[in-house]
Amino acid sequence: MIRPDSPHASAPRTSLRLQGRVLGLSLGLLALVSPFVAPVARAQSEAAPAAPAAGTAFDVAAVRQLLARGDAAAAAGNLVEARRLYDDARVASKQLSGFYRTIAGAFRGLDARIPREMDDKGRQSIELLAQANMRLAALFRRQGQPEVAVPLLVEVLTATTPASEQGRKAYQQLVEIGFVATPYAAGAAAGN
Repeated sequence: MIRPDSPHASAPRTSLRLQGRVLGLSLGLLALVSPFVAPVARAQSEAAPAAPAAGTAFDVAAVRQLLARGDAAAAAGNLVEARRLYDDARVASKQLSGFYRTIAGAFRGLDARIPREMDDKGRQSIELLAQANMRLAALFRRQGQPEVAVPLLVEVLTATTPASEQGRKAYQQLVEIGFVATPYAAGAAAGN
């Protein structure tokens, strides 16, 4: 037992004060950042699909189906359902990309065919992620929430490249929103 007059008696109180300060700082930072992150986090987590049920496909074709169903819902004016389906497609494509990358890494150096197949499927899932992000960004812009579209469009740029078709479209939308000002002309000389 530690006596109150021992030098170790103040250590627990100091540690608690430090933990309280860290917690207070963390909560303060969270309060500052949450108005900007909350709409995207909500969009990403509202209907995050769990592992697929037995007998259902979990592959790029399933993600394409989610996007097609989202497109149909958006065309019918059911934007809530479209948003849910696009979010599901985003989450599924991210999961697929990670799984394909992990499998490719496990087989590198053992059987070159498997990493090649997984890399190809991973690229397809990244392309589907970009498509889902573009659709969600368009939906948010349609609803008058361009600020929520910005992180999605930036993710398209980082997942693909500004030279890709999806990347150029994402950057163009960032220009239209007013988030960036310098237009990007693919293939034109820089600095003109």
